Amino acid sequence: MGKQKYFDTAVKKERAVLVGVIRPGEKPEETREYLDELAFLVDTAGGLVEREFTQKMLKPDRATFVGTGKLEEIQAYVKSEEIDIVVFDDELSPSQLRNIERELQVKVLDRSNLILDIFAGRAQTAQAKTQVELAQLQYLLPRLTRLWTHLERQKGGIGMRGPGETQIESDRRMILEKISLLKDRLKLIDRQNETQRKNRGQLIRVALVGYTNVGKSTIMNMLSKSEVFAENKLFATLDTTVRKVVIENLPFLLSDTVGFIRKLPHHLVECFKSTLDEVREADILVHVVDVSHPNFEDQINVVNETLKDLGARDKETIMVFNKIDAYVSPEPDHEEEEPLVLTLEDFKKSWMGSENAPAIFISALHKENLEEFRQLLYDKVVALHTERYPYDKLLY
Repeated sequence: MGKQKYFDTAVKKERAVLVGVIRPGEKPEETREYLDELAFLVDTAGGLVEREFTQKMLKPDRATFVGTGKLEEIQAYVKSEEIDIVVFDDELSPSQLRNIERELQVKVLDRSNLILDIFAGRAQTAQAKTQVELAQLQYLLPRLTRLWTHLERQKGGIGMRGPGETQIESDRRMILEKISLLKDRLKLIDRQNETQRKNRGQLIRVALVGYTNVGKSTIMNMLSKSEVFAENKLFATLDTTVRKVVIENLPFLLSDTVGFIRKLPHHLVECFKSTLDEVREADILVHVVDVSHPNFEDQINVVNETLKDLGARDKETIMVFNKIDAYVSPEPDHEEEEPLVLTLEDFKKSWMGSENAPAIFISALHKENLEEFRQLLYDKVVALHTERYPYDKLLY
């Protein structure tokens, strides 16, 4: 008998390079953060980032997004290192996508397509799957021509028309019909969800909101003592989870929602508006912030802008600054100085505490200052419950 052969069946990670454009007035650290976030997205999607390319430009090139020289540099690297995928940090137009793919001869993705791919892998419920499929089809519709480039070689002219146009038209019709079908299905799911929400009775609703990967699901698990999927990846939570929570003698509803992110594709926001109904219909918002992130202030602004788009900016909000155990102060003025380690009292006296009242500082992972958080939440729920249902026996 011959020697038995073993084959490696592990899925090989796709090797990727990232491409970003630095616009006038953009600080280098901003570009760095955008590309770090893009690298995190690639990692979440299961890829491996090998290198980053950036170029300073007044505005992206209409044909190839980056300049021809930079594209040649990327092409040389992609060829020599056998790279599988090139990811751009902005949304590419259909013509840009087609031109870049023709030059690089590898798979090209933009930020929107990458986020859609992650959403497709994370969707669990019928609603999330329908929303993702709808967003994917809306993204694909204007980009259909690149799927039929093999028909470009057909000769034009009278009596010589190739099947290309016919094929694209029939594909477009099929996609439009599917989009219409998915929209109808979402309307039906929305009506079912509305009925569910009405059946939840006289309970105050609290929704956890925040940037992606700030610890919302960990806080949800801690408060509701139930296992909601939580991990250190972007968009770990895609489906809204609602749990009944009881603090002392008072039950209320707590929902965990999809995390927000900057440059979130517009059609994705549109498709996920129904998932975010929990935010719109909540009585109290708990805005969770990852205080250990170097640009957490920008993340707060992104969340506030998204809440404004949803019409939920004026709701009663509790600011929860999470991950205080991992906080590192900004760079010290002198090299020999040690970064400041802030105590809980220091956090309370900082601008974060004074400008965002009511604000609370916790570490969900190390269960630090959780009792104070529970008490603050309880006080807010009690006040609202008493105002809305003054004769409810729950409180007596």
